[in-house]
Amino acid sequence: MTHQLHNRFRTAVLQILMVIVVMFFGQALGGNDGLKTALVVALIMNLGLWWFSADMVLAQTRARLVGPRDAPELCELVAHLAGRAGLPTPRVAVVDDPAPNAFATGRNPANGVVAVTTGLLSIMNREELAGVLSHELTHIKNRDILVGSVAAVMAGAIMLLANMAKFGFLFAGGRRDGEGGNPIAVLLMAILAPLAAMLIQAAISRSREYLADDGGADIAGTPYGLASALNKLANCRQAPRAAGPNTAHMYIVNPLSSRSLSNLFATHPPVEERIARLRGEIL
Repeated sequence: MTHQLHNRFRTAVLQILMVIVVMFFGQALGGNDGLKTALVVALIMNLGLWWFSADMVLAQTRARLVGPRDAPELCELVAHLAGRAGLPTPRVAVVDDPAPNAFATGRNPANGVVAVTTGLLSIMNREELAGVLSHELTHIKNRDILVGSVAAVMAGAIMLLANMAKFGFLFAGGRRDGEGGNPIAVLLMAILAPLAAMLIQAAISRSREYLADDGGADIAGTPYGLASALNKLANCRQAPRAAGPNTAHMYIVNPLSSRSLSNLFATHPPVEERIARLRGEIL
């Protein structure tokens, strides 16, 4: 099975798991009516995500699209690397933020966007920047962006339901009519559903980063530029202003790592381990 097919399969599994969690939450909160309502909400969110994920991410991160006139060297390098990867040239965006980081978005390669912060551009040499961009292009090539976007939106929906459950039954209005709304079930789901969503999101994200590191090294022609870039990023703990729990998985390194409570919920593998793998120190 190719990486692309593998990622498509994981996308489908992720969507199904998230929808199931939302449905169970709806059942606990409002019985059969709650289950049906939750299913409809989940399907609408996934459909909307499919079409508008790139625009949503660009707006949330305050990224501005640039062209060859605005950033000639950056756009030329992206186009060169996209050609090496066999991809259509993605749109390029820059985030006016001193914190060095980068991400990619877009529902498929034809709609891909690669974004970097001004902080990243200020500290990377050309080889390191090529490594970072190649990593992000691999995410686009493997259609990882859809995986991460679905995870973020669905996890956000589940957490929203959990918060609403604290103030009453969302669908049944707190009624106990035999159709659901059991307070014990609601309490359990309010605690367990967000944890399940976070675990799914984090596990998928970690596996994607390893694949993107390997693919990025292939596209760039060397693993050492990316390894050097990761080393610089590991020593800079400043988080992009727009970074939050719902967007942390998109970045090349986790901007919220210092706030992480457990590796179990980490959206990225340890940077030191990624560097060692790229340098051939871990087989």
